Amino acid sequence: MSVRGRKVSTRGEAVAASYAFGPLEDDVIIKHRLLTRTTTTRGEPPLKKLQKKFTSFVLEIEKDGSNHDDCEKLSRAFLQELSTFEIPLLKSKAVVDANIREKESFHEFKDEINRQILLAQDDIEDLKKQLEESKIERQHKEECEAIRKLVAAQPPRSVTQKTIVELEKEIAALDAENTASSRMLELRKKQFALLLHVVDELQNTIEDEQKSLMEEMRITAEENKIGVDDASGGLEAMAVD
Repeated sequence: MSVRGRKVSTRGEAVAASYAFGPLEDDVIIKHRLLTRTTTTRGEPPLKKLQKKFTSFVLEIEKDGSNHDDCEKLSRAFLQELSTFEIPLLKSKAVVDANIREKESFHEFKDEINRQILLAQDDIEDLKKQLEESKIERQHKEECEAIRKLVAAQPPRSVTQKTIVELEKEIAALDAENTASSRMLELRKKQFALLLHVVDELQNTIEDEQKSLMEEMRITAEENKIGVDDASGGLEAMAVD
């Protein structure tokens, strides 16, 4: 389609080049060619010759006298020259008609090309839509294939169900162990609290006993001191006696 479009554009450029002049310029050029065209390589232009024949014929008619033969002769010469001048005109008219037909054919061809271009543009839009749909469909297929491979890589349902059951059992065992550990921790907390309480009581008891012992030792020391004093007094009395 693109090659055909390039051919059409080349032909259009050639046609545009051949119609480089406007209608008025074409008329001037055609008139100049008619006035200057000759039937042979030498001689006057046909239009001037025709004008001279016509002038001679008119002047001969306007003369007085019996010049019928001359008028007849000049009339035949004028008609012959008119026929000679008419042949190129007919040829030019045929060329013009052929050019007009070619121009009309070119316009029809151009309209057909434009119609085909519009159809091609519609086809291109449809193909673009189909391409987008194909891309989306291909993407979906690739996603489905990836999911299928992922599912195929997984173990069977029975194995998965068995694994789930085992995991549930392990979870239940861990829950039971966690519960037992929590109870044991609470028991250890209570035992530790009791131990601290017992230690505190023992410490208080030891302090009380130490205080009692110190008090007893102090009393004993005082008693010993009093006994010593009494013994010293008795010895002195005995010495005096």
